[in-house]
Amino acid sequence: MYSTTVSDVGTVRSNNQDSSFAGEHLVAVCDGMGGHAGGDTASTIAIRSLAHIETDSAGGDVAKAAAIIEASTLAAHDAIVGKAKRERKLAGMGTTVTAITLVSDYWVIAHIGDSRAYLLRDGKLMRLTTDHSYVQHLIDTKRINEVEARNHPQRNVVMRVLGDFDIDAHPDISIRRAEAGDRLLLCSDGLCGVLEDSTIEETLSHFTDPEECAQTLVSMALKAGSTDNASAVIADSTIALDADSFDLPHQTPLIGGAASATLEPIADIIHEPVASAPALIARSSPAERAAALIASDSNKAAQSEEHDATQQVAQPSTVREENGELQDPDTGEIPVIRKSDGRYSADPNDPEVARAIHHEHLQEKKQARSRRFRGKIVGSVVAVAVVAVLALGTWAAYAWSQTQYYLASDNGVVTVYQGVPTNIFGYELSHAIEHTDLKVDELPEQWQDRLRQSISVDGYDEALSHVELIRTQFNDLKKEQEQKAKEDADAKAKQQKQANDSKSPAKSPSPSKSAQSR
Repeated sequence: MYSTTVSDVGTVRSNNQDSSFAGEHLVAVCDGMGGHAGGDTASTIAIRSLAHIETDSAGGDVAKAAAIIEASTLAAHDAIVGKAKRERKLAGMGTTVTAITLVSDYWVIAHIGDSRAYLLRDGKLMRLTTDHSYVQHLIDTKRINEVEARNHPQRNVVMRVLGDFDIDAHPDISIRRAEAGDRLLLCSDGLCGVLEDSTIEETLSHFTDPEECAQTLVSMALKAGSTDNASAVIADSTIALDADSFDLPHQTPLIGGAASATLEPIADIIHEPVASAPALIARSSPAERAAALIASDSNKAAQSEEHDATQQVAQPSTVREENGELQDPDTGEIPVIRKSDGRYSADPNDPEVARAIHHEHLQEKKQARSRRFRGKIVGSVVAVAVVAVLALGTWAAYAWSQTQYYLASDNGVVTVYQGVPTNIFGYELSHAIEHTDLKVDELPEQWQDRLRQSISVDGYDEALSHVELIRTQFNDLKKEQEQKAKEDADAKAKQQKQANDSKSPAKSPSPSKSAQSR
């Protein structure tokens, strides 16, 4: 393959979380997610995990190549999860992966997420991957169509990715016959999410130069309103030649997006130089494009040199060491010693190296003891501080509670309490301070109900005032009841008297003596 890549942060995002790789045997694009630090870290880890495929030969074995690319993708998943567990600020980070390697005239494809791979063959565009997204699920189940999917509010929700998620991390692996003249496009959803397939097909067919094609696609995506990072990898397959029989030119692998921030680890992985991807060339106005077309050859050459100057190249560590750029070689656990003759040695049998190892072990033990001691001191201080805070809080709560008063029943009489009607760990925060002569069961039902629930007051004086209020209302009610009882008794007596009077016989008048004598 001859390939190139362009990756741009876009017009909305503050950092580029995409990463891409464009080599002779491997092309890949990864779209990271998980916040400002998490997304770029996840996509960078994935590219570094896949990069070795560029130089690790599968011996022309397509099945072996498929197993390698799958294992490398799962290794990226494990590395992302492990880093997220070690650094909690990266929790929830993840990345999509779409990677293709060319082995014995076959494309071997690994895919997970919603980045995409396209194949242009004989002027016809075909999609090589299926999105692992929610809207694709809706399309597959005939609930929405392709047009509705582009504006669906959940179009950015992915259902499978690599990373710190409890989901299946196994990528889709597919194999497709390769032909000379095939053109691949690998892109993040910041590009394919806004450009129609017909537009992509036309652009891939129109531009013969891979870099110009990639530049155009990314620029078109941003102008179409993409709010995400936009990345494109273009790869053209060529007629197979025996590399041992010809002095064939080799391209330097290009690294785009977040992974290009530190090129040296990838150069060390593939043991070859790598370069950062070319920056996006702005095409902001028709006037600027017209000026570019009529520019002189010398101006074009100057612009090309300026464009190339933005790219960085990193050599593998062996070359950096020879050039004196590798100041502190690192072999892992064995320290590297610079001997008196200027040579470096990492031979553990060398007396100077053995002494350095011994000294390093002593320093590590000393640091470990110091860390344990500091840990104990910090733990003790924290424990004392926690106990002090709890004690202070308990004392403050009790002190506040003793400023509170309430009325309740105690032994059947209305009683004034100091504190609050609750307890902490079985310790009561209130006590009775004054019993009254008011019997609760003689009070009206409404007062009995309120006293069962306790009547909170603002202070001792108000508590006494409340008692007097209860007493006054009780006495008034008692007087009303006595008055009513007296009135009822008088009314009853009057009714009785009237009843008795109505039952007495009427006396007839006596005849006069004169009437009797006659």
